[in-house]
Amino acid sequence: MELVKKTNINFMGHRKVAYTLSFLLVVIALVSMFSVGLNYGVDFAGGLLLQYSFQQPVTVDEIRATLTEIGLGESIIQSFAEDEVVVRTSLLPEEERAAMRTALEESFGPVNVVRIEEVGPAIGADLRRMGVFALLLAIGGILVYVSLRFEFRPAVTSIIALAHDGFVVLGILTLLQREFSIPVLAAVLTILGYSINDSIVIMDRVRENFSLHRRTSITDLLNKSLNETFSRTVNTTLTTLLPVLALLFFGGRMLQDFSLTMFIGLLVGTYSTIFITGAILVDWEKRKPLRR
Repeated sequence: MELVKKTNINFMGHRKVAYTLSFLLVVIALVSMFSVGLNYGVDFAGGLLLQYSFQQPVTVDEIRATLTEIGLGESIIQSFAEDEVVVRTSLLPEEERAAMRTALEESFGPVNVVRIEEVGPAIGADLRRMGVFALLLAIGGILVYVSLRFEFRPAVTSIIALAHDGFVVLGILTLLQREFSIPVLAAVLTILGYSINDSIVIMDRVRENFSLHRRTSITDLLNKSLNETFSRTVNTTLTTLLPVLALLFFGGRMLQDFSLTMFIGLLVGTYSTIFITGAILVDWEKRKPLRR
């Protein structure tokens, strides 16, 4: 079923607008990442994560006031629901954890411990290094694969689009102060794979059209290829977004960061596949045409 019929959109005619928008998004993302920083979860930062549920609504300020009385006021406290909070702190011995729960029960009544996660600082640092290595390995593998399948230029433009997607997604997560955990890293890697798959489909069509329309300009060739694959892009994006939205709204709070990252990444990845990859290739070919 085609949700979008045959189109004739001048995508490449709007590439300067796309450049401006992407430049602003990447700058905002970089500023937020360097000024605010990623909100690393216990997986990467190390420490102790405790999630409590109460029988009444509580606020972050109320929880902080109670923890201040026992010397834990510097802990990171986040509201998970009106009756649930997450407390992240350094590693604590069992007696201090018990003292924290006792203080909360004295202030707010019965307390239920929903989740406890504990990661040592060495393990957290090692996981960060492994996460960075996984991202670099994925990008390097994609560069080699696309270079072998197509040409070096489409490979480079695809990698630029992937870097664009990664920075924008991480920037938005930083601005929202969403927890960056292993599931979120998995979502980022999934987005990279999704985005490059879309780029490969479009570049495949560009290669086919080039063999049939050798005298067509690179701008018209990209527009033709993008319009021919636009219906497929829309269908793929929508069918992927539907389960992601279901996870976001009905999957529970444990899956919210993962599904939100997927949602943002799908939108950003679709945008960059249509505009960034093709736009850079068009301008590169115009400045320095390849001998074919």
